[in-house]
Amino acid sequence: MTDASLPIRGVMSPRKRSSSRQMGSRQTGSRHMGSRHIGARRLGARQITPWLYLAPAIVALVIWIYWPLIDALRLSFFQWNMLPRSPQLFVAWDNYAKIFSLPKFWLALRNTGIYIAGLLPIAVLIPLAIAIYTHDLPARARNIYRAIIFVPMIIAPVVAAAVWRWLLDPSYGMVNLVIKWFGFDPVKFLADPKVAIWTIIGITGWKLIGFSTLILSAANANINPSLVEAARMDGASRWEIIRDIRLPLLSSSVLFLVMMTILLGAQWSFTYINVLTGGGPLGATTNIYYLLWDFGFSSMSVGWSSASAVILFLGFGAIAFFLFRLIDRYSFHDN
Repeated sequence: MTDASLPIRGVMSPRKRSSSRQMGSRQTGSRHMGSRHIGARRLGARQITPWLYLAPAIVALVIWIYWPLIDALRLSFFQWNMLPRSPQLFVAWDNYAKIFSLPKFWLALRNTGIYIAGLLPIAVLIPLAIAIYTHDLPARARNIYRAIIFVPMIIAPVVAAAVWRWLLDPSYGMVNLVIKWFGFDPVKFLADPKVAIWTIIGITGWKLIGFSTLILSAANANINPSLVEAARMDGASRWEIIRDIRLPLLSSSVLFLVMMTILLGAQWSFTYINVLTGGGPLGATTNIYYLLWDFGFSSMSVGWSSASAVILFLGFGAIAFFLFRLIDRYSFHDN
């Protein structure tokens, strides 16, 4: 045997080298495949985890919001008195036609507009003035003042309505006693059709003014102080600072409160209408929300109540869409 035919120690043959390379590539490939599978599982877990957190809220939203809305749309085409064994009669668009032909529907719609117009100054303009002009007070006095204004907001609406019923009583109410002391005749705040709706608006606004003041005070406190200081150094007066700095930067909060008052102002007055006037006198204080409740629980007409709810949803949905566009266009920020 020649020396050339003997294997050299430490040197692999070509066949062994190729097989070892194949084994190495297989191991490397398996490692890459394993890491790919692990990465895919982690990515899938990351994508699923947020939905698991959102699942309870989504289920609650479907059960309490979307399903009742869909069922109200279905019931608006039926005549039903809400008794368990009574039949649901399909009447197509008849419920909508009857509602639009009712004079009290148009009266309630007009009163809803009056509620909104009356609540806007109380829920927006007065809190705006309070938030701006109490900003420069000492911190302790400012907090006490705002806490006093916010107190009506934490009182239960039914309790507040009962207190106001006693205060406004024409015979022994404290408000009418004060009026008599000044030599005037007592006012029938809840029995006079011309006065009752403005009484409900005043009570509702008294309840809301604290919430609006809190929102606007927080927004006013978040305005960058350097902007105000720079304006003062340039010789700007207090009114110029309010007009050119504070009001533009408070526009988003003001528009938010305007939107809330337009969409929910008449709804916030429901408890006071129900407890104090029952929609009277002569329908003077009823609004679209109270009429919806009256159709469902007084007249026992689920079809009319559901049709009114659908009309309300579509009407205020269109208004909300317009107001959101308005907020996006006319809001200012200091950044």
